Amino acid sequence: MQQVTYRYPELMINQVKALISEFEDVEKRLADPEVVSDPKLLETLGRRHKELGNALSAGRPLQAAYENLETAKELMEVTEGDERDQLQEELTQLKSEIAELETQLRVFLLPQDPNDGRTVIIEIRGAEGGEEANLFARNLRDMYVAIAATKGWTVEPLESKESDMGGFTEVVFLIRGETAWTHLKHEGGVHRVQRVPVTETQGRVHTSSATVTVLPEADEVEIAIEEKDLQVDVYRSSGPGGQSVNTTDSAVRITHLPTGLVVTMQDEKSQLQNKTKALRVLRARLFQIEQERQQSEAASARRDQVGGGGRSEKIRTYNFKENRVTDHRIGLTLHRLESILAGDLDELVEALLIAERDRQLAESFD
Repeated sequence: MQQVTYRYPELMINQVKALISEFEDVEKRLADPEVVSDPKLLETLGRRHKELGNALSAGRPLQAAYENLETAKELMEVTEGDERDQLQEELTQLKSEIAELETQLRVFLLPQDPNDGRTVIIEIRGAEGGEEANLFARNLRDMYVAIAATKGWTVEPLESKESDMGGFTEVVFLIRGETAWTHLKHEGGVHRVQRVPVTETQGRVHTSSATVTVLPEADEVEIAIEEKDLQVDVYRSSGPGGQSVNTTDSAVRITHLPTGLVVTMQDEKSQLQNKTKALRVLRARLFQIEQERQQSEAASARRDQVGGGGRSEKIRTYNFKENRVTDHRIGLTLHRLESILAGDLDELVEALLIAERDRQLAESFD
C-alpha cells in the first residue's frame, strides 16, 4: 500500500471529527421508531453505519497518533541524552504509523462507485474474425454465466442471435447480484483470442475478437423515456442464416430518435415482452451515456476506469496455444486459460480493482 509522510494533520483531524459526528447521528437515527418502520431507510442507514464504522477503525487511532505526536514533539524540546534518543525513535515510529493510518483512512474515504449493487446488462458481439469471432463470443458468454453460477448471481437472457456454426453474432443478458457490478464493470472492451479455428485445415493460429459492453441497469425513475421519442418497428424473428423462426411479427426494433440508439429483441414470443426487454437495454445505454457525460464535465471521459480506455480498447488476450490470458491494462498474465474461461476470474478481478483503488488513492494525495 502506498506510504506518504503525513502532510495534512488539520485536514485529516477535521475529517475524523466529521466522521465521528455523522456516525453518532446515524446511530441515533437507527434507534428512531420512524426509521425502524421504514425498511428501505433502515437498510440505507445501516449500510452507512457500517461504512462509517470501517472508516473510524482507522480514523480514531489516527486521531490518537496525532495527539501522541504533538506530545512527543513538546517533550523533545525539554529532553536530553538517552531520553531524547528514545523520543526520536518514538517520533519516527509515530510518523510511520500516521502515514499508514492516513492511507487506510483515505481508502475508506474514496468515493463509492454509484453503480455498486446494480443489476448488470452485458452485450457481447462477434467482431473481427468472421465465424471464429462469433464462436469466441459464445465462449465469453459462457464464461460470464459460469462466474455468475459460482457467485450465486442470477442470469436472465435478453436477446441472442446465433451464427451458422453455433456462435453468437450478438448476445445480451442480465446478471443480478449484490456484487455483480463490482466484479464485472472492468470487462467492457475488446477481447482478443488467438487460436486455431475449427474451420482452419492447416493448423494455423488466427487472431479474432469480440466486443463486450457492460451496462448498469437504470430504474425507470432515473431515465424517463418519452413514447414520442421512440420509433417502434415490428417484424418476424429470424434465426441463423436469416431463416424465419416465427410466423408472427413478434420481433421488435426500437429506435431512440434523439440519440439514434437502436435496440432489437426477438427471443420472446410476444411483441410486448420483446418491447419490455428492449426498453430495459435502451434505458441502460442512455443511463451510461448520461453518466459518461457527467464524468467528462469533471474530468476526461472515463478517466476513472482501469486503463483509461473505452469499449474500443483491446483489454485482454486469450492465447490457447500458450494457455495464456493477458490483461493489457494492468500487464497481468496468467497461464490458466481453461479455468478462467470456466469462470474463475477472481485473480483478474482483484488485480483490476486494486489498480483502480491505487490510482484513485494516488489522485487523492495530489
